[in-house]
Amino acid sequence: MAARSLFEVATGAQHKAQRSFQFVRRNSYYPNDRRALAMQRPLDLKDMSKSQRLRAAEEYDRAHREPGKRNGPLGHIGLEVLRAMYRLVCHKTGRLEPSIAWLETKLGRSRAAIVRALAALKTHGFLDWVRRSEPVEEPGHQGPQVKQIPNAYALLVPHKAIQFIKHIARAAPLPVDDEDRRKEAKAEHEAMLASLPPAELPSAIIDNASLSEVLSRMGASLSVSDASSLKSLNPTRKVQE
Repeated sequence: MAARSLFEVATGAQHKAQRSFQFVRRNSYYPNDRRALAMQRPLDLKDMSKSQRLRAAEEYDRAHREPGKRNGPLGHIGLEVLRAMYRLVCHKTGRLEPSIAWLETKLGRSRAAIVRALAALKTHGFLDWVRRSEPVEEPGHQGPQVKQIPNAYALLVPHKAIQFIKHIARAAPLPVDDEDRRKEAKAEHEAMLASLPPAELPSAIIDNASLSEVLSRMGASLSVSDASSLKSLNPTRKVQE
């Protein structure tokens, strides 16, 4: 100890800092590092909505599925992870920082399944990320100490999937709820027209006021003549008191 102390005094060496031995992955950047901030990419939803992006991923997965296999290169868990990412991301800032533990709980999947899904999404260009860490202070330890924190993610649309988005935009079917609403409104309108007397029906279906008035008078006269004929066929009986 004395020799070491003399060496330290002679050379000006300081005491060796104690390591916290906290595991931090290589190429992990602090949250304010430009390489971490570069992942925050606002989503341009004018040309491509979230639903179109997800639909493109589904079509891409289906188109590249090998014969005889249930899943494509992204897999159903990969698509689940992508949907969760699009629900979570702030489209104005592009901030997206879910932990793997959060994805496990949210989707009810194992950690290994989530990691494989993330890797597939990154390999095929639908997702990118950087690892991050942050400084911490632990009593009893000297020197810089850091800990791993959730990755910063960026949602991407690979060039190979843009064609799917364009195809969907050209021939996008109506949403199921919108189609049901239109059918219900049409049925209600038809029922309303069926309940109108002949004199009121023209004004409900014809925009031309003069033509509607003529047809209304004709309808009224038909109603009167029909009522007269019915009375002649079914004369009313006098009620005996």
